[in-house]
Amino acid sequence: MKKVMLMAVAILFSAATVFASTGTNPVSDTTKTKKVKPVAKVQYTCTMHPEVISDKPGKCPKCGMTLVEKKPAKKKAEPMKM
Repeated sequence: MKKVMLMAVAILFSAATVFASTGTNPVSDTTKTKKVKPVAKVQYTCTMHPEVISDKPGKCPKCGMTLVEKKPAKKKAEPMKM
């Protein structure tokens, strides 16, 4: 009878520790699930001379036009293979 009681206490203790460790802890949950996206560096380019790239707004050295923010190139969708 003592062995059965000891086993029951041991099982309850281990179950309690498992449930306690899966509780919501805001500090540990945010560090595990929060992914920080790298800040994309903004680049500026001339609409007439796309080879002119600058990290700050200004004027194109070739034609004097205002540099505009460069948009990331969209990837082409690959055709589906059947």
